[in-house]
Amino acid sequence: MHALPHDHTGARMKRLRLERHLTQRAVADLSGVPYSTYTKTEQGVIAATPHVAAAVARALRVSVATIMGQPYVDELRVDELDVLIRPIRESLDVYDLGADPDITPRSLDILHREAEKLCADVRAGEIKAVASRVAGLIQETTTAAHSVGGRELWLTLASFYRTAYDVAAKLGYPDLSTIALARMDWAAQRGSDAVLGGMYQYLRALTYLREGQYRTGRRLVTRGLATLGQADDGHERQVVTGQLHLGAAVMAGRAHEGDRAHEHLAEAERIANDTGEAVQVHWLAFGPTNVKAHRVSVLAELDEYGEAVEEADGVVIPDEWPRSRASHHYAEVARAQMWTGKLDAAFHSLLDARRAAPQQARYHPTVRETYAGLEAAHRQLPHSFLSYGSWLGASH
Repeated sequence: MHALPHDHTGARMKRLRLERHLTQRAVADLSGVPYSTYTKTEQGVIAATPHVAAAVARALRVSVATIMGQPYVDELRVDELDVLIRPIRESLDVYDLGADPDITPRSLDILHREAEKLCADVRAGEIKAVASRVAGLIQETTTAAHSVGGRELWLTLASFYRTAYDVAAKLGYPDLSTIALARMDWAAQRGSDAVLGGMYQYLRALTYLREGQYRTGRRLVTRGLATLGQADDGHERQVVTGQLHLGAAVMAGRAHEGDRAHEHLAEAERIANDTGEAVQVHWLAFGPTNVKAHRVSVLAELDEYGEAVEEADGVVIPDEWPRSRASHHYAEVARAQMWTGKLDAAFHSLLDARRAAPQQARYHPTVRETYAGLEAAHRQLPHSFLSYGSWLGASH
């Protein structure tokens, strides 16, 4: 018996296909996914890879979130996270209304500390705590920026908008994350920060990566690098430039453009050798470790799972690394291990992902798809394996 709900990714693909009166062969041809891969994915025999999910979404003209079943509404309701989304949405909508007469904002120093704490809390995996606070802080800082002004207040507001993006993206609300990014850019322009402008283009490119729109994503990377060219040379500029190359590498990998992916990885590695570990620079976790972790992800995106597993063996997570980034890495490792038949190791990597950042892992599509793939393998795994599935779909 399945521990996860029967409305899995393959079932959604089938339902959407039938709604459009298409055959499996037609969807395979339209998406460019091999017919056997498509049929096995639809049947739930194998997990949906990000590449397949994006290709099928394009073919069926729906969002990737629709294919993946995001947001996971029932789980959000159980965790009492669903009620936090509307206030965030409302806080993003008042950006141009000026100062709110009913709000008395605190000082810049206090608001800046609050912004940094939220960034740290997101990366510690404390999504619920952040989601419960960010809307009020956005409204407070919006009033402060409009009434007092000044570069630092606008940049602090941009940081809160970035946190709203993080929350929305992690909980599976792509429309909300896109709005938050637009607000971040709006505030960053008022703060005249080219480095933050480059980072905005990086985060925007990631939204197109998730939707499988790689050409637009590449254009945004190019724009981000051009924007960074206007910034003063220095450590921050190097870090964001390196992170742009890492994002571009994953995008090229998912598009199955191996040479391009490895070129971006090589450039990111060159930059990381200069910057060293720069974990807290704009909270990007950039550095040699992140380059190694991204190499694992790129190899997995290229379906080179054996090499990805070998590469993962050489990744040592530093103590200061954000727990959210570690959780994401373990999820990627689990996926590669599953596809190479290392099912026990894959399950243990899923456990590592949950231990590192449980709230993030619960809503992570890669975690859910990897678990579904392990379940479909029909292998006898510990009782804790089924318990993990119940945890992912707690309301079922």
